[in-house]
Amino acid sequence: MVKIVWTENAIFDLNDIGDFIAKDSIKYAERTVEKLFNSVDILVNHSRAGKIVPELENDQFRELIRGNYRIVYQIVDEYRIEILTVHRSSRLLGNTYNFEDFD
Repeated sequence: MVKIVWTENAIFDLNDIGDFIAKDSIKYAERTVEKLFNSVDILVNHSRAGKIVPELENDQFRELIRGNYRIVYQIVDEYRIEILTVHRSSRLLGNTYNFEDFD
């Protein structure tokens, strides 16, 4: 079975998303963060469920699109997946995460 590991950066992203939405609705913020967090559960049995991140063109970096958000993850090996970042789909990855460290 694959272990899903949320990186510190991805947890920070979720908290940031929640804080932003909470300015208008705490209840909606909680629901959104919970949905995003739980949406990676599919990766336990289907590690390649997401599509390859277009900016990176590397099979080990994939993304799940959930509403207006991108959940970018790395398939480290057959036993481990790391959730790297979560952010609005309209933002470019280069502005939020340095993927060069993982080549």
